[in-house]
Amino acid sequence: MKKVAVFIARGFEEIEAGTVVDYLRRAEVDVTTIAIPERNTVESTPLVEGSHAIAVVTDMQLNAYLYSLKDSLPDAVYCPGGMPGAGNIGACDPAIDFLKKMNDAGKMIAAICAAPVVVLAKTGILAGKKYTCYPGMEEGLENYCGSHAKMQELMKGSSLIRNVPFVHDGNLLTGRGPGTAEQFAMEFVRTLCGEETAKRIGTGACQREFGA
Repeated sequence: MKKVAVFIARGFEEIEAGTVVDYLRRAEVDVTTIAIPERNTVESTPLVEGSHAIAVVTDMQLNAYLYSLKDSLPDAVYCPGGMPGAGNIGACDPAIDFLKKMNDAGKMIAAICAAPVVVLAKTGILAGKKYTCYPGMEEGLENYCGSHAKMQELMKGSSLIRNVPFVHDGNLLTGRGPGTAEQFAMEFVRTLCGEETAKRIGTGACQREFGA
């Protein structure tokens, strides 16, 4: 069974988190939702409120999840967008270190909306890759990378693709925003579980793409 870690921090975008978790679980993926501490804090609480005041109870807190892995890694990690949710993930050093470790191991890295810029840019994961993000977020790249010089280093060879629901480049899957969450989630399912599973879920969900 495929395993996916989903980072949930206060201020997350509910559509982006919920749609992806729902579709992955329909595909029988083992999804663990993980509470990320707020900026300048160490501990998180299992109950996390989204950017539109919708609260969810996560499966685990970050420290406990990382301890439970021991020497293993999941197949993918996903960072929803929303602010300040993405900012809270980006400010969490253990979360950033985990993303780098996953990327170094060739595991799937997924992020949508603000998260590709706010979270991934500072890790160097976008270097040499095509990606998309919420329109206008790219204007803050210099700040999220730390400086103009760091931005040039961390984003070297990257290419922003505009006006598309998602971009899949190697082990990196990025999405544009909440309105594209379903298409993004289906690509996630397709990548991890194959076309037949994606078709089954698409048909069951009455998606026009599958004639339902």
